[in-house]
Amino acid sequence: MVKLRLKRCGRKQRAIYRIVAIDVRSRREGRDLRRVGFYDPINNQTYSNVPAILYFLEKGAQPTGTVHDILRKAELFKERIYN
Repeated sequence: MVKLRLKRCGRKQRAIYRIVAIDVRSRREGRDLRRVGFYDPINNQTYSNVPAILYFLEKGAQPTGTVHDILRKAELFKERIYN
């Protein structure tokens, strides 16, 4: 099963997170299938590759709670309902 999950990057005390499609059995810093965006909590910036995210959601990938909230704030779920 594939999940859309956050992967921690950056340096100490300045974390940024990549939004990645990754196998459920992989660890947080494990090998990802594809990078589909990033989230910077310090500057409150988000970048999403919408076609890639929609592709994985249509194939059955489940976003984690945090990724779901980030994508909802980016208004990705207005057209389609993925709850």
